[in-house]
Amino acid sequence: MRVLLTGRAGQLGTALAEALEGTAEVVAHDRSTLDLADPAQVVARVREAAPDVVINAAAYTAVDRAEDDVATARTVNAVAPGLLARECKARDALLIHYSTDYVFDGAKREPYVEDDPVAPLNAYGRTKLEGERAIAASGCAHLVLRTSWVYGPTGANFLLTMLRAGAARDELRVVDDQHGAPTSTLQLARATRELLALGRARLAANPGIYHATAAGQTSWFGFAQAIFAQREKRPRLVPIASAEWPTPAKRPAWSVLSSDRLAQAFGVRLGPWSEGLAEVMARLPRG
Repeated sequence: MRVLLTGRAGQLGTALAEALEGTAEVVAHDRSTLDLADPAQVVARVREAAPDVVINAAAYTAVDRAEDDVATARTVNAVAPGLLARECKARDALLIHYSTDYVFDGAKREPYVEDDPVAPLNAYGRTKLEGERAIAASGCAHLVLRTSWVYGPTGANFLLTMLRAGAARDELRVVDDQHGAPTSTLQLARATRELLALGRARLAANPGIYHATAAGQTSWFGFAQAIFAQREKRPRLVPIASAEWPTPAKRPAWSVLSSDRLAQAFGVRLGPWSEGLAEVMARLPRG
């Protein structure tokens, strides 16, 4: 199986390249050779690779910056996935694409399922939703995996931000009224590998949107507590409301997703978020 992987240098792309090593012929590109903001590059790289599967791990994920840079966010998160999907359709390839819990408004208080109404609160969520719709409209064989609160041992994410801040300060104020499921890149990459092991035909026969998050839920404050519970140096953590930490982009208060459909269709289920955290922490220097 020949796989074209985008976003090789990103936190998810790094985990995917590691997880897929030895299981597929992977043609991996980072932004220097495949910039999703350049539509011509998107088309050229797919045609050069002639893949059986395209895994799109690249995205514009700067949620707050997207509020002032909607055009770029839309090109990367919506236009480029649509082009990837069109190219996949032309060569009968499968597209695996990652989307976000931020397509929901957070008004629900039980896990969202795939068919729940979408109503993104910010530009990032809107452009990711446009990407989902562009893929569906292409008619290509595809899996769109909505995930949430992604972090890992590399890249820019909440976990590493907390550890840096905790090393520098004695007290951290952390939002406690937004709830989701922290999902590690290692968990998500492993789930993707398990899906690919089922074979392209099995996946193509069951296309659509699937939620793929770690099991359970917590708040950002609860996530921070769990992070520092595994460190010797522990700053004082102060729970605050979102209103006390204003950001350019509004976040959903509740974005817990149900991944039952993924398990029922393919037998793939991500483990508890606490286990994912322990696995990532074990890869980091002790402190």
